[in-house]
Amino acid sequence: MRITHEADYAIRIMYCLAEHRQKISAKQISDESGVPIRFALKILRRLTQAGLTASYKGVSGGYELARPAEQIFLGEIIEEIDGPIEINHCLSSSFDCSRVEQKNECTFHRVFSTINQDIRTKLYELSLQQLMPGDG
Repeated sequence: MRITHEADYAIRIMYCLAEHRQKISAKQISDESGVPIRFALKILRRLTQAGLTASYKGVSGGYELARPAEQIFLGEIIEEIDGPIEINHCLSSSFDCSRVEQKNECTFHRVFSTINQDIRTKLYELSLQQLMPGDG
């Protein structure tokens, strides 16, 4: 499994918002996070639709976290952008295995499923607040 550039950008954007703890402009987010403005705007739109950020229009508009940083977890940011975390294609509900009739009969599926759950658990235990200097 590899986190996409878009998910990496989303994490950087959310970190930037967590650092500021107040509304800031998309331009400032782009400048401080190193995410090109056109990608920042696209990602901010998705994060806002998902309820992770709040957006404000107008001259004094901008973006801020929709919840406190300690209530936003890396796992939900990644899955909002990349979809379900799956270390192997056989973990997908749409995958039909040609080796066995039932996925849970496959040793590889069971092993990958356990590892996958461990990764998801870790990512959903790690909040934005824990990434902040002095808070981790």
